[in-house]
Amino acid sequence: MELYDTEEQQVEAIKDWWKENGKAVILGAVVGLGGLFGWRYYQDSVTAAQEAASESYTKAVQALAENGASAEADVQAFIDANKEIEYSVLAALQLAKAQVEAGNLDEALAQLEWAKSATKDVAVSAVLDYRLARVKAEQGEFDAAVTQLANISDESWGGRVAELKGDILLRKGDTQAAYAAYTEAQQSGDASQTLQMKLDDLAK
Repeated sequence: MELYDTEEQQVEAIKDWWKENGKAVILGAVVGLGGLFGWRYYQDSVTAAQEAASESYTKAVQALAENGASAEADVQAFIDANKEIEYSVLAALQLAKAQVEAGNLDEALAQLEWAKSATKDVAVSAVLDYRLARVKAEQGEFDAAVTQLANISDESWGGRVAELKGDILLRKGDTQAAYAAYTEAQQSGDASQTLQMKLDDLAK
């Protein structure tokens, strides 16, 4: 770094530097401030969009709760308009539930499969695998249902997965494998209260 003997030399050096670099500094400041305000505007826009999506999701789910599968068109419209956000996956879950209750298993399966492909949330993915297995079992696709359950690796699901696997295997007619699955479920921390009854029935 250069050393300056007098204050005048320092001032002249600053003037010279400013002549050479002043425009770049101003431009940088403008860009920097523009970026700052642009980022804040972007964040505000994202927040507003999320709040709007949340409100629309709440309305769609309420319509579904009040009108069942007859509100399908409204919920599907919400899903189609919000496919890039997780609210659409949650809406698909709710719509699939209503479709199952209405006996529309094929439509429910399609909804759940789309949601499974769209979600980025590991916890939601486990819920989807579980419900897909249940729907496939209702359709008589027992092997496919068991395979679907195998996708759930979260240990906190251990008991529920093993019990549902037992239910599916029992419906398939494989009582020995069902008993083994129920026994496995019983050893998990999330075993259901009805599990012992199922084991007792098979032991008779």
